[in-house]
Amino acid sequence: MDEVISFGTDGWRAPLSEFTSDRVRIVAQGVADHLAADGGAGDTVAVGYDARDTSAGFAADAADVLAANGFDVVLPERDCPTPAVSHAIVERDLAGAVVITASHNPPEYNGVKFIPADGAGALPSDTDGIMANLGTPAAGDPTGEIRRVDFTGPHVAHCRRLVDASLDGLTVVYDAMHGSGRGVTGDALEAAGADVIRRRCTQDAAFGGTPPEPTPEHLAGLADAVDEHDADLGIANDGDADRVAAVTPERGVLDGNWFYVLAYDYLLESGTGPAVRTVSTTGHVDAVAAAHDCEVVEVPVGFKWVAAAVDDHDALFGGEESGGYTMRGHVRQKDGVLMGLLAAAAASETALDDRIDAIEDAHGEIHQDKTSVDCPDDRKQAVLDGLDAALPDSVAGVAVDSVNDTDGFKIVLADGSWLLVRPSGTEPKMRVYAEAGSAARVAALLDAGRELVAPVV
Repeated sequence: MDEVISFGTDGWRAPLSEFTSDRVRIVAQGVADHLAADGGAGDTVAVGYDARDTSAGFAADAADVLAANGFDVVLPERDCPTPAVSHAIVERDLAGAVVITASHNPPEYNGVKFIPADGAGALPSDTDGIMANLGTPAAGDPTGEIRRVDFTGPHVAHCRRLVDASLDGLTVVYDAMHGSGRGVTGDALEAAGADVIRRRCTQDAAFGGTPPEPTPEHLAGLADAVDEHDADLGIANDGDADRVAAVTPERGVLDGNWFYVLAYDYLLESGTGPAVRTVSTTGHVDAVAAAHDCEVVEVPVGFKWVAAAVDDHDALFGGEESGGYTMRGHVRQKDGVLMGLLAAAAASETALDDRIDAIEDAHGEIHQDKTSVDCPDDRKQAVLDGLDAALPDSVAGVAVDSVNDTDGFKIVLADGSWLLVRPSGTEPKMRVYAEAGSAARVAALLDAGRELVAPVV
């Protein structure tokens, strides 16, 4: 087994010095053997890819190996959003998919995701099976057929059926960040009636010098454009368009927690059902749910756990504060195209800033932040064991009310604030999150979290 290849929270990502054609072929062979062992031999598999310069070539490598193993392969007509690949799996009854993408990472990275037959994120049973089957790729003439099909058209049509709203009179600035949302999300908004102003909607191997990650520091130009054009809303997608960010005229780039709360609150105007959120996502979700007599299901960080719980609980909405969300009736995969439409639909009825004002009046403000403490991967379990033996009775002067060990330790305090310490799934770090009623209180909790972790690292 190639020790460089390792599937983390959402597939394998690596710099191009390590992410090579040979290794992509090894992973593709692992996928082929895993699918064959699961009874999928001879079925059709999708191979998608993002807008990176290297992605189309790596996708061709993966397709060649899968075809050499007897699988028919469908490729998109061009780079496309990852959620379009997930939708194609379900719509076409495919055995699964390989997607070549490094999502929001810088251009010197690439990656590979596996998506199983249900279109949701791969669970450990899948990724462990792939890792166990890494080996020499099959060679020779392919016995499977490779062909190009339209992934984005059916995906957008499905999204518009789910969010059946007229956006007439709404002005939206759309920012593709030079990723695979270009020519997709903006077009979907325009087809629904919005006046769309486009930014960074050309393919650029360097992503304009900014990683395609929709964070406030990378979306300053979008916020300026919303102001310049007196727009109602700004929408951005990450590199493979499975994540979304929104910009409002008054507040600028919205925190991902606020996007979750706004979207769920809007859906509750016409529907009902549980919300699924990760342990790191705001407790305001719980307050909105309680106001509608709905349940909240808390899961570990990682969208695959959100997807599983959405299915188990027939949830109305599910997601995580990092910008990934889905809704009832959709493939259980985070989808930045669908969420762009949903945010626009909500804004077309009531301005998002006004919606936030109303929610703050009812439930208070959201203040959340996070930091990291360096921690070698081989020390993470020892750190968790050390924390388990040293959990405090109070944090930053407030008594501990409860502790949730779903993913690390989430310490909920008597005033409703909380502190979360968990191991990163992608870096040699312990993550420390905090939420409270003020920014000053969050800062105090993060300081306390670092002081709690440092002695046991």
